[in-house]
Amino acid sequence: MCKVLKVSRIGYYAWLKITPSKRSLENDMLIDKIRKIYRLHKGIYGSPRITKELLANQISISRPRVARLMRKAGLKSIVQRKFVTTTNSKHHHPVAENVLNRDFRADKKAQKWVLDITYIRTRQGWLYLTIIMDLADRKVIGWATSKTMETKNTIVSAWKMAIANRPIHQELIFHSDQGIQYASNEFRSILSATGKVTQSMSRRGNCWDNAVAESFFKSLKTEWVYHYKYQTRDQARLSLFEYIETYYNTRRRHSKLGYLTPLEFEIKLDNNNRIAA
Repeated sequence: MCKVLKVSRIGYYAWLKITPSKRSLENDMLIDKIRKIYRLHKGIYGSPRITKELLANQISISRPRVARLMRKAGLKSIVQRKFVTTTNSKHHHPVAENVLNRDFRADKKAQKWVLDITYIRTRQGWLYLTIIMDLADRKVIGWATSKTMETKNTIVSAWKMAIANRPIHQELIFHSDQGIQYASNEFRSILSATGKVTQSMSRRGNCWDNAVAESFFKSLKTEWVYHYKYQTRDQARLSLFEYIETYYNTRRRHSKLGYLTPLEFEIKLDNNNRIAA
């Protein structure tokens, strides 16, 4: 064997006595932990979020080291970059002023909400998803799926869930694009009835005015939807429930929240406001 491999007999026996270095053993342990986190999050997490997850578990490590170990283990985030949005703003309903004006900061819950609608492809046809997000903790507090874009099946259904989850006790800015569902008489009358909601709308064709909602849909589609081929709308609904309720709201670390999850940040907000009171 030594002749075939062209090594000396002395070198071979010296190699047999070599034990893995402390650094090598530590790397093997870290790769095992990284692989478990990667699988737990279904390949969505890249090195920044995996680093935060390790730090949260009292494992001191830098992001570049995590990136190196991920490359060594052949682990790469599955997130894809393509993303498409659509809005029907060609209507004759009144358009609200852009009150939010890209100020996406909120220090209390039910202070600023954003909403948007997107579509999910299935073999049965389109499934439309409406979401309402609270800017304070970036939590999706209301959502609805429907076969059509009718107001009662989209925004009205999502609104009912949102106010059930977070009753409105103060002045609320409610921001959307200029879609016909949000500008309709039906929905504007619902907002007016609360007496506490100021409606706000993006400028026409300006996606940056509703960037947080757009960002959520980008994450949803690149991290989740694009990796499935839904046969039925019911299958897509179940998948969306899994992402929104059991993953995004509770377990996914959010870069804008200091890499806390929306649930963790909600608890932090509640504690801070309780102390301030």
